[in-house]
Amino acid sequence: MFNDLTMAATRCISPSVSMHACPSSKFMGSAVPQKPSTTQTQRGLLHVNTSPQSSILTTTSLKIKEGERRKEEVGEVQEKTRRALRRDLDPMTAMKFIDSLQWLGVAYHYEEEIDFWLGKLSEWDACEDLNATALRFRLLRQNGRPVCSDVFQKFTTVGNRKFRKCLSQDKEGLWNLYEASYLGAKGEDILSEAMRFSESELRLSVGGTLPQYLSRRVRRALELPRHLRMERLENRLYIHDYSAQINHSPLLLEHALSDYNQIQLLYQTELAEISRWWKQLGLVEKLSFARDRPMECFLWTVGILPEPKYSGVRIELAKTIAILLVIDDIFDTYGTIDELSLFMHAIQRWDLEAIDGLPEYMKICYMALYNTTNEIAYKVLKDHGRNVLPFLAKTWIDTIEAFMTEAEWFSNGCIPCVEDYLENGVTTSGAYMALVHAFFLMGQGVTPHNINFMSKPYPKLFSNSGRILRLWDDLGTSKEEEARGDNASIMTLLMKEKNMGSGVEAGDYIAMQLIPSLWKDLNVELLSSNTLPLTLIRACLNMCRTSQVIYQHQEDSYLSSVDRFVNFLLWEPICNSELMLC
Repeated sequence: MFNDLTMAATRCISPSVSMHACPSSKFMGSAVPQKPSTTQTQRGLLHVNTSPQSSILTTTSLKIKEGERRKEEVGEVQEKTRRALRRDLDPMTAMKFIDSLQWLGVAYHYEEEIDFWLGKLSEWDACEDLNATALRFRLLRQNGRPVCSDVFQKFTTVGNRKFRKCLSQDKEGLWNLYEASYLGAKGEDILSEAMRFSESELRLSVGGTLPQYLSRRVRRALELPRHLRMERLENRLYIHDYSAQINHSPLLLEHALSDYNQIQLLYQTELAEISRWWKQLGLVEKLSFARDRPMECFLWTVGILPEPKYSGVRIELAKTIAILLVIDDIFDTYGTIDELSLFMHAIQRWDLEAIDGLPEYMKICYMALYNTTNEIAYKVLKDHGRNVLPFLAKTWIDTIEAFMTEAEWFSNGCIPCVEDYLENGVTTSGAYMALVHAFFLMGQGVTPHNINFMSKPYPKLFSNSGRILRLWDDLGTSKEEEARGDNASIMTLLMKEKNMGSGVEAGDYIAMQLIPSLWKDLNVELLSSNTLPLTLIRACLNMCRTSQVIYQHQEDSYLSSVDRFVNFLLWEPICNSELMLC
């Protein structure tokens, strides 16, 4: 799904000079990582080839003046956009405007104005307009505003509650209905029926007389609806789509393009800092068996928290994921069962004196984890005034204990049931660890009540998103795991427990039934009175979206998929010439 879209967008990139020069995707100085080449060697490790490359990120007076001029231009566009949002627009115009801002990736500049409009839309009745009703529902629900799915009852027949056939003439309304239906929660049968009806009608329309702009959107929605798409990737693809619209705003397009490229440069700066930290940490030099993938770790954080304001959070979160991969390798491929038991007990003590009885390679990993966690706890204390070290340490202890459970299963020849494997797998995937760290690093909604959710039993929000991550992980790495002789995956367990005939059947069951059901559970969080902040809920949803993008790579290997998205999102800027060619 994403592969085709990404390749199509990538083919549009032109090396020619644009009206405005593209921001460089490279840095000056050897300490900064260069654009990676796709190489894959022993145990699938991702290695980065660095070669001398020129950079346009200079400090010449010409560049400074150009930057100041562009900053003034963007400021003017932002002010015009704010004024437009403050005008007394008709609701449909306002909704389409807000929707475009969000998918162009610039809505974070206008949070106050958008929040004002969402409040007005909560009180507005779209009457018998399917398109307006569906778009209003989607905007309100995806932004955490209460909205009842019963608003769609008026479009159904009285007897059987099926959507009226005459609605099939409203193609844009059907598209918005289809997109809205994916925000449905369990028990919202009207949205399940909306999904079935709109999908059926839209598939009949594809290849027909749909306007070109709508045809593109319908095809992409049928491939994967917006609610399941990785936000940053969708921003890039939507900029291309928006540029092809006849009635697009050139100023808004330029705003989105400039903003996208500036954020990409911010990502590159963050990646440089992570790479320096990783090199100074020296884990992979001492532990030759461990994975060396700082860029992959950072890609996950961009998917989970793409907004510029979370720059510091991304950096710290990437550090935890990098260390998690090393610990995973210790448990999965290197440590003996006795050594692993020693390591677990040392982590449980969370005391530097506990490392004395560990093998040398474990001492190095223990120190890296201990020091990094303490540094993150200090950062939270400094930024938000809370001592969260006990919670950060405890989530790491939970993770190591889950790794030990898996190791004991393998050592004893034990085959767990699907439920036990999946619940334990959520912990070993790092979902709980990452989300607890993200919660405290973001610092929003950190109340005494919410803090209680940051240890076992973790909230359903965490476990459901972690299950989706675990399932996509198993689906996406099954070939690599099988090549290493690891048969303990959800597919093999499902085949045995449910008498399935093949891994393909098990994979289809996961993708078509288990994961959609978990998404409905997650959507409950958007309509409940949960006290957890919307920013954390969005981070959980984004983790699920990112896992699908990265792991649903069809015929590609996992690492080639990761490498492609790293290049696409972190290194390749958008140029004006690229949009003109599209």
